[in-house]
Amino acid sequence: MGILAGLLDLLYPPRCAFCRRVLKAGESGMCAACAAALARPKGGGAQTGDFFSVCVSPLYYEDTARNAILRFKFSDATGYAAVFGGLIADCISANLAGRYDLITWVPLSGKRLKKRGYDQAMLLAMAAALKLDDVAVELLRKHKDVPAQSGAGSAEKRRANISGVYAAADEELVRGKRVLLIDDIITTGATLSECAKTLKSAGAAEVLCCALARLRE
Repeated sequence: MGILAGLLDLLYPPRCAFCRRVLKAGESGMCAACAAALARPKGGGAQTGDFFSVCVSPLYYEDTARNAILRFKFSDATGYAAVFGGLIADCISANLAGRYDLITWVPLSGKRLKKRGYDQAMLLAMAAALKLDDVAVELLRKHKDVPAQSGAGSAEKRRANISGVYAAADEELVRGKRVLLIDDIITTGATLSECAKTLKSAGAAEVLCCALARLRE
């Protein structure tokens, strides 16, 4: 550890992304207690959906995991990307290894990106890809800003809210490929389905998904 890094750790000690306690020596990203206590869907909690074959998730969207994801998503806690991406990578390795050719993410609109300052799904995809010794590539663009899905209401209204808002960024790259699509949360699956529909329309052979967290059934 360099002198500067040591001083920074003294002034701003690294904390667990979930409970926010100061990490002990040897801990990275999250504490041992949270690593043991976090509720995790068995087998990634595999879900199917329209246009995508399966979606797996390493976490349930509840309690400390939910709070941590909300901080990451809305409160500039971008440092969480490494630990979250690691969880996603482990889930992919356990459940989707060898089933995809390209990794991408569910993009924000330009307006939302400008307001937030970062694309949380892109950070997750890049961190996960790094741990998987791979790269994440931009395959989708959100060319229309619409109200957040969290406030759209029913599954039918969520589907209508995002219908037609995505476009393929590079159809030639997508054509014939099995695409792994990464996002932060899956609820009804409407967003992933719309993105998968766009990718398949561009020629993708198959779309598989991994979301950091899912609702408990």
